[in-house]
Amino acid sequence: MAGSESPDIASPDIPVTFFATDPAENYRRIVDAYLNSEEFLSPPGLVDSRTHSLRPPGHRTFIDPRENVTFPYSPRARRCQFPSKPPLRARPSDRYSFPSKPSPNPASIVPSDVKSHYRFTILTERLIRLESSEDQTFEDRASTFALFRHFDKPKYTVVDEKKSLEIITDFFHLRYDKRPFSPEGLSIKVGNDTWRYDGKSYGDLGGTARTLDRADGRIPLDPGVLSRRAYAVLNDSESMLFGSDGWIAPREAGRKDFYFFAYDGDHKAAIKDFYRLSGNQPMLPRWALGNWWSRYHEYSADEYLELVDHFKREKIPLNVGVIDMDWHKPGWTGYSWNRNLFPNPEGFLRQLHDRKLKVALNDHPADGVRSYEDLYEKVAKRLGMDPKKGETVRFDCCDRAFMDAYFDVLKLEIEKQGVDFWWIDWQQGNRSRIPGIDPLWVLNHYHYLTSQRNLAVLEKPLTFSRYGGPGSHRYPIGFSGDTLISWASLQFQPEFTATASNIGYGWWSHDIGGHYWGTRSNELTARWVQLGCFSPILRLHSEKSEWNSKEPWLYEPEAAAVMKDYLILRHQLIPFLYTMNHRASAEGEPLVQPMYWNHKDAAAYTVPNQYYFGPGMIVAPITKPHSPTTLLGGVRAWLPPGRYVDLFHPGLVYDGNRHMHLHRPLSEIPVLAKEGTIIPLDTSPNLENGSPRPVEITILLVVGADAHFELIEEVPVADDDDESDYFDLDDEPPTSGGEGVIHLDPPRRSSTAPRTTLSRTPITWSQKTGILTIGPASDSDKTKPDTARVWKVKLVGHVSAKTEFDSADRVDSWDKVTRDAHSTIVDLGTFSLLRPDMFRVELGRDLQLDVVDIKARAHEMLYRCEMGYRMKGTVWDIIAPRDGGGGGGGNSVRERVERLKQLDIVPELRDAVMEIWAADSRAKDNAKGLESWSVVFEDMKVDAGKDKEEEAEAEAGVMVEMGVPVDADGGDEDDDGFEILSASDLSSDEWEASPGPNL
Repeated sequence: MAGSESPDIASPDIPVTFFATDPAENYRRIVDAYLNSEEFLSPPGLVDSRTHSLRPPGHRTFIDPRENVTFPYSPRARRCQFPSKPPLRARPSDRYSFPSKPSPNPASIVPSDVKSHYRFTILTERLIRLESSEDQTFEDRASTFALFRHFDKPKYTVVDEKKSLEIITDFFHLRYDKRPFSPEGLSIKVGNDTWRYDGKSYGDLGGTARTLDRADGRIPLDPGVLSRRAYAVLNDSESMLFGSDGWIAPREAGRKDFYFFAYDGDHKAAIKDFYRLSGNQPMLPRWALGNWWSRYHEYSADEYLELVDHFKREKIPLNVGVIDMDWHKPGWTGYSWNRNLFPNPEGFLRQLHDRKLKVALNDHPADGVRSYEDLYEKVAKRLGMDPKKGETVRFDCCDRAFMDAYFDVLKLEIEKQGVDFWWIDWQQGNRSRIPGIDPLWVLNHYHYLTSQRNLAVLEKPLTFSRYGGPGSHRYPIGFSGDTLISWASLQFQPEFTATASNIGYGWWSHDIGGHYWGTRSNELTARWVQLGCFSPILRLHSEKSEWNSKEPWLYEPEAAAVMKDYLILRHQLIPFLYTMNHRASAEGEPLVQPMYWNHKDAAAYTVPNQYYFGPGMIVAPITKPHSPTTLLGGVRAWLPPGRYVDLFHPGLVYDGNRHMHLHRPLSEIPVLAKEGTIIPLDTSPNLENGSPRPVEITILLVVGADAHFELIEEVPVADDDDESDYFDLDDEPPTSGGEGVIHLDPPRRSSTAPRTTLSRTPITWSQKTGILTIGPASDSDKTKPDTARVWKVKLVGHVSAKTEFDSADRVDSWDKVTRDAHSTIVDLGTFSLLRPDMFRVELGRDLQLDVVDIKARAHEMLYRCEMGYRMKGTVWDIIAPRDGGGGGGGNSVRERVERLKQLDIVPELRDAVMEIWAADSRAKDNAKGLESWSVVFEDMKVDAGKDKEEEAEAEAGVMVEMGVPVDADGGDEDDDGFEILSASDLSSDEWEASPGPNL
């Protein structure tokens, strides 16, 4: 139960499991684990410490007393043979059991042995809990935020005087006057920064918010646990608690409970300790990473099925169908199918499952259960009400009996029909009849835990609801509310998604394309779908309107093609996304991260809309309308040190360590990859609903530096026995991603699903030797032999590779090399990576990204511009002067840049030219170091909280972008400009326009 602690658990970095001491009871629990698709650990003495396998003392059967069924036990296989289909049943006890270890380590408490009105718990050398209590009693129950307060004792020193107390670690110095908490009496110094108690949370980099309902652009964000200052503070004084029985409890009055994070800019360390304290993000099922369809619309069963079939005809894969509130009888709240629209719900849901979709239903639970509901009588009787009276069963999240009936009668009966999970659409605020109990928290917590009974289809627990506050990351997936359709809404969503990671919340699902109001815009919708492709979840959504829906084929051809391409690309990214899903859970690294998580540069704080999408991609979404002159959308970006290629526009390579303005046609979104990046894609010829295992993998390789990527997949397990009948007792318990990482959901598997294991396939590129190595896959000795598939490699931004196999027996397939304008694709053939095999191919030593052809790229851009021909010629003459720009007659690069700045053209055109001209310092006649920008973006700002040196540095960067000279030197170039080389003729094939998303 929550709050209970096993004596066998020594530290919070071990998953907490509840043991039985009696062998017969333990065996019964094993059967319970099977029936509820749970893994288990058995008591000491009954398990092999290495394999965690069961050693039954003479027992050969397991008996389930509830079913009076005997299950044979196989000593050889160390498995129990169970029926192939476990029943879906109500298990209220499972809903109130979850891992927690909330009591602090007594060795880390100050004062340790006396009653006092204050208590400090030193969790780590950089994280401390601050408590005060009027009744001198302190809170050791789990809160919605803090489940695991038991940390190993860190190093610290205490100086305890009669009227003062000091706690000192290598990272902070606390001073306290032993009086009630006050700014004068409680302070903590971190580095050169000092915090004084003020009773508030503090995290000036922002966290997230409960919802984007009714938001049109930026809204205030709740604090996260990251800050530009040396510290952040989380006030946990008003959060809901969980008792030892797993049920909710309010806080006691007069108690204060704060957590002080002293990480001084080490943002990743702060988040990892946040997860240690609160629990990690659980893994999502693989299918959740694909495309979701949702629309507020009165679909009939036939109309919905035809919609899904239309997507298939368009070859756009779908994984999830979300059915909004019109599935039930009219009204805000409902639990009875609208039989006029869905005359056969079971058949409808079965057909969706046959099409490989998971299904979620919308639930607005606030109005309770009314007498006309199909399940009213059962619910009323369960609660001891007389159904003949027809009294509404009121929704009461504070009543455990109601919540049990809600889940185990109302929801369970509908789930038995084929509903996989629920969209909890709570919009009634954070108050209940008991102060401090937030209905949204109650719904999120217990829906997530209850979803364990559906693991046969879900694969992992899941819910879909709004953000409740710190700790909500344990209950994915987040629904960000009804989004207003506007450019301002789109502009804010990248920042909103990225800063959510500052409070550990990594799986937002937005209304992609917007939900309501607004104006129809093909461009806005297409740009929004691009953002959705590079968001945690891609869920199309729209309001109940005949004019507003997100089927790509309903838009104009250009926008429709863009939407389709990026919906397909989303499914191609799933091998990468699933690996990042595991990384987020095991290593405390959310998929989407603000730039400042990975860079201490002051400039990293000036691009709130730019973010890392995994470790290898930097995404700078375009969130403003295009220029009517250039036909390009623009975005201001900051490139960290290094060299980068745009995955969608590989003809452009950029030197880093500076701000750039990026410009792209509607078909492209800036996604930059640094030298030494590997990204695996599912390039199977026919992408299917449900995202099955890829039959073809294409490795995107950005050369120029060593690269490594470990592809993580779930793969089928080979065994001599019939795997469908076994529940494995040999699986390892969940591993921690570094010290103290705790998982809310231990690995579970239903016996109805194929047995799988996590397979890790290393992919390594050696820049020096030019050898790409794939495999061997870990656990490949356990996998079935049908894991062979086609492998390809695409050298993004490199077309001059001379390649050869290192093995003569593979030469026969080495004729499959193709090149486009800016990349090389090599078909490596079909092979498996069963241990100890690996695949090695020599692609060429010290390969580099191709140098940008400034004239070709500039001509390509300028040709498309809708402007006067004579002015177009004038611009071209500045870029490519007839005399070759030899430096005489006012034709040095510096002088030509100045002429461009004085030219009477729209700012967007001037910036688009400068982007190409200054991109790559290796290109002849380049203008790196001379770039200035005419367009001022709204997010071009210097954030508060910096010291003076950082502020001056950031301000200088902004001045350069606005055209104010600070330093025109070009890095390694001489002070008087760049070496001017003679121009070369352009070949016609260099002038073709770039295609859409062609990864």
